[in-house]
Amino acid sequence: MGAAVSLILRTDLAILLSIVATLFALIAMLLLAIIRPVWYTRGLVRLGIFRSARPNDMVQAGIGRTFQNIRLFQNMSALENVLVGMHSKMSANLVDAAVRTRRHYTEEAASVVRARELLALVGLRGRDDALAKNLPYGDQRRLEVARALGSEPVLLLLDEPTAGMNPNETAEMMALISRLRERFGLSILLIEHDMKVVMGISDRITVLDHGERISEGTPEQVRADPKVIEAYLGSPAT
Repeated sequence: MGAAVSLILRTDLAILLSIVATLFALIAMLLLAIIRPVWYTRGLVRLGIFRSARPNDMVQAGIGRTFQNIRLFQNMSALENVLVGMHSKMSANLVDAAVRTRRHYTEEAASVVRARELLALVGLRGRDDALAKNLPYGDQRRLEVARALGSEPVLLLLDEPTAGMNPNETAEMMALISRLRERFGLSILLIEHDMKVVMGISDRITVLDHGERISEGTPEQVRADPKVIEAYLGSPAT
């Protein structure tokens, strides 16, 4: 039997909502339903007027994301990776680029300045020219966040942002996520298996068990919910 899960994330409230699930395949499908809604919901998942399945429309609608498995352009510099993320916000067209118009020069210079600001914000100041593949693992994670910010999203999807990190890197990423929300007023949808991270930075948490929503609330409410304890510890709360 299929299950229907309703999730509401107000993008005007700058809320950090975390989703925890016993089946991570369900989370992967949920992310696809958000970024390519027609495939799964025939337009029932919306952000503004966003109803298209084209990936580029996801960015135009104000959705940015990172990936569980890092997807950087490994042979491009950190700066170039961020500039790629900013491409959708540039007004100069191919003709401008081909003939090197004043608009192209002006916009390109402004984009480089902004990209460097984003690199500094995520802790990569001075690493502009470093190839992505040569960056330490934790820095590659931060670079992915900077690239996502380049599209100026109102909703940021973070898919396992601390996966593979050591405790120090995890703490730094948690602090970064909190700073980003405060600075940009972002709504953030966090997919994360590390419960310390989830409990430490979330405003609200939704818990799914085999496709069914079993709990939703603040970290304190979810932590004390007998259904959550049973689902994740395998025995009823006493």
